[in-house]
Amino acid sequence: MNPDLSKTDQEILEAFGKNHDQGMEMMFKKYFALVSTVVYRILNDSEIAEDLAQEVFLSVWKNRETININSSLKSYLVRAARNKTLNYIRDNKVKTSVSEEMPDLPDFTPGIEKEIAGKDLRKKVSQLIDMLPERCRYTFVLSRFENLTYKEIAKEMGISEKTVENQISKALQFLRKGLANFLDDK
Repeated sequence: MNPDLSKTDQEILEAFGKNHDQGMEMMFKKYFALVSTVVYRILNDSEIAEDLAQEVFLSVWKNRETININSSLKSYLVRAARNKTLNYIRDNKVKTSVSEEMPDLPDFTPGIEKEIAGKDLRKKVSQLIDMLPERCRYTFVLSRFENLTYKEIAKEMGISEKTVENQISKALQFLRKGLANFLDDK
């Protein structure tokens, strides 16, 4: 077993404080896979996930003299990964890929019509989610596709649970309205 993987966050942070190179190597070995996974679950693109994960660690390295991690190292890196991903989405107007994660919805049309209708519905849901305001969309994705609780989302985003509840409610209302119009067109 790699000895760096068994190090506690505190041991890694102490090593990082004493010897930036050694501490950074331990941090990278222990948490790179986790940070990449956090990004991948939002963007569903492994290349971009690895690039953004590297950027998270590069940012830690660039700020090594002034960085102050008050929470656990794991929590800090997960939050940094989500923030980096959110910034990437904003800056590149990326659409989160949720259509592949949507469960097959029951439909009672026969054969090929059923398959086409299901694909159309998933595509429409994905389009509607992409149309949500950035913060609302991010909250919705964390809730519905990362299965975080309102409390976890509130902590992650630095907002109140009530705000999370309002954002999810707003997203669901928008989706209901959008899907009602979609289903009326069918």
